[in-house]
Amino acid sequence: QVQLVESGGGLVQPGGSLRLSCAASGSTFGINAMGWYRQAPGKERELVAHIRIGGSINYADSVKGRFTISRDNGMNTVYLQMNSLKPEDTAVYYCNYIRNYLNYWGQGTQVTVSS
Repeated sequence: QVQLVESGGGLVQPGGSLRLSCAASGSTFGINAMGWYRQAPGKERELVAHIRIGGSINYADSVKGRFTISRDNGMNTVYLQMNSLKPEDTAVYYCNYIRNYLNYWGQGTQVTVSS
């Protein structure tokens, strides 16, 4: 089992920045990948960014050049640095770990971009 707790969400003005953190507890042995998804009201959950155990990274086209995913060496924490935020980035952001090819999810943290 992996337990995930997100933090760092909030209200920010367009053009601002936020940094999300996701702390993992429990066994991280067998981690395949970790990342961030988001879900806006009335929309499906979508991938924002994820990083594989070998270090390769994927970003959604909509966030390339603005968001940066990173993790600590122990794979206990994954971060999402979000810059140049736009109103369309407003969503609940979920941390995701894949361990032994099973998905684990955090409870989500709200990010609201509004003036």
